[in-house]
Amino acid sequence: MDGTNDSTQNHFILLGFSDRPHLQRGILFVVILIAYLLTLLGNTTIILVYWLDPHLHTPMYFFLTHLSFLDLSFTTSSISQLLYNLHGQDKTISYTGCAIQLFLFLGLGGVECLLLAVMAYDRFVAVCKPLHYMVIMNPRLYLGLVSVAWGCVLTNSFIMSPVTLSLPQCGYHKVDHFLCEMPALIQMAYINTLAIEDTVFVLAVDIVLSPLVFILVSYSYIVKAVLQIRSASGRQKALNTCGSHLTVVSLFYGNIIYMYMQPGNNSSQDQGKFLTLFYNIVTPLLNPLIYTLRNKDWQEQRKRAERRLQRSKGFS
Repeated sequence: MDGTNDSTQNHFILLGFSDRPHLQRGILFVVILIAYLLTLLGNTTIILVYWLDPHLHTPMYFFLTHLSFLDLSFTTSSISQLLYNLHGQDKTISYTGCAIQLFLFLGLGGVECLLLAVMAYDRFVAVCKPLHYMVIMNPRLYLGLVSVAWGCVLTNSFIMSPVTLSLPQCGYHKVDHFLCEMPALIQMAYINTLAIEDTVFVLAVDIVLSPLVFILVSYSYIVKAVLQIRSASGRQKALNTCGSHLTVVSLFYGNIIYMYMQPGNNSSQDQGKFLTLFYNIVTPLLNPLIYTLRNKDWQEQRKRAERRLQRSKGFS
């Protein structure tokens, strides 16, 4: 193979679903566009309702707002480029655009792992220490937890993104994916990448599995506390408190572990693309529905916020 690392190369070619032209020019574009618009609507609604209604200024909804912001940013960083590439013949992305996309994909995905762990701790305190909830989950603590989550993972992204992009690549910078994702970029290198793949695996264990272990430990204590509740209504209320979070964790981690906790080249590339697409568009689309559809408190607060917004428009 003729390797090249041409410094004049200032763009990448995202092959995406080019091998399925009948799919990418028709139904795939329409489905992704609709899902993307619904994702924007659902997550933006959560953020707006939170800021409009002071009754929702609690730790749980604070974390949920950050999760919605993460989903908005994460989806937009990849799906907007995918829609552009699906709509026309141009499949290129600039080197700068690829670097930004890789940085955001690594960073925002990692922040979500840690944020879900923080939300698990919030649910643990709510169920296991309800009388001390507001004392423990004070603004200083939950602001600090979110800041640490952002800081740790974005630092990792600052390190791994340049390392990945600096690998000598072969061919014409053709990325066999619809976004600049680390495994796809590593596969383009014409040098032995075993060391960096091992590093990625270790980081995946730290960033992906460590929060998952924390979540499982938290829920083991939650289950123990729920089983000690005598009334059926009390147990049901406690389970409802955690049900939405558990569903989101299952969707998020099930997909992530399947994609990234395998050796570099063992999984099917096509399968990886569709799993990444699911991770990028379906999970952020479902998160607002999971958290709000059956949440009576959220529905009441949303209606109150809508009435307040209507009254403000009436006075303007």
